[in-house]
Amino acid sequence: MIRAAFLGTPGEAVPVLDGLIQVAHVVVVITQPDKPRGRSGRLQPPAVKVAAEARGLTVAQPARLGGVTDLLEETDVAVLAAYGRLVPPAVLATPRRGFVNVHFSLLPRWRGASPVVRAILAGDVETGVTLMQMDQGLDTGPIITAERIAISPEETAGDLTDRLASLGGGMVARSLPGWVAGELTAMVQDDRLATAAGKVTGDEAFVSPRLHTTRALVRAVQAYNPKPGAWAVVDGERFKVWRALPVGGAQVEPGMAVVEGGRVLLGCADGVVELLRVQPAGRPEMDALAWMNGRRGEPARFEAARSRGSRV
Repeated sequence: MIRAAFLGTPGEAVPVLDGLIQVAHVVVVITQPDKPRGRSGRLQPPAVKVAAEARGLTVAQPARLGGVTDLLEETDVAVLAAYGRLVPPAVLATPRRGFVNVHFSLLPRWRGASPVVRAILAGDVETGVTLMQMDQGLDTGPIITAERIAISPEETAGDLTDRLASLGGGMVARSLPGWVAGELTAMVQDDRLATAAGKVTGDEAFVSPRLHTTRALVRAVQAYNPKPGAWAVVDGERFKVWRALPVGGAQVEPGMAVVEGGRVLLGCADGVVELLRVQPAGRPEMDALAWMNGRRGEPARFEAARSRGSRV
């Protein structure tokens, strides 16, 4: 049986681990160290650690990967999914068949840390999962196999990531045995087609209805859900928008949110969107109409510029 190592950290890596378990003896699961979370600052384990321990697997959490070659020396392959750190060349070369990266895009499109977010922001109609032989570059290695899926018009990054994770786990189960046996040949990527999927920052998730078109605002809301959340400034404070849909046949002043016909309508630069789920500063996520009812229906003005305000 295949002897494999797995490297991953967040919840979206767990389905890939489960796919690997189907076809390999997982010698070790390598994940990032526990990190402080919340106001208490208590250390919390990454989702992959929790899942691996529940499955009876050996877990390692090195601060740096340079010292893990001894853990990989007897492995046929290492599978990586959303590990979150670069792998040194000496480590890449340790498993007999190297490292296979499960990347949530159709490479060479969207190389980098945030391929799902970038695909939604760009309005891509499809994406997929690529199994790639890792090299020293950032998602530049030869492609072992790839599978496509359509992106739903109302899909959030969280929804799409869940589907891609499930697809990736299935692809590992189907394709890894052939790769390890030398039955599959990896194809070099065409660098001319590459696009960059840089890490998402909180500042870029700011939306201004006065400046954004309806299409751009809805894409931002979907792309930044669940992290970091599209945010605006209302009453001088941060205000997150979790769900919004474009609507036709309505007119609302850009930057103003009003209640009309039992719906919360927000004017944008070129039209109107309906707010469905929102989160005012210091409060939990809620139905947009409940938020406006709390304001007694008073229109809300979305400011055009960023402001520090309250964090939510």
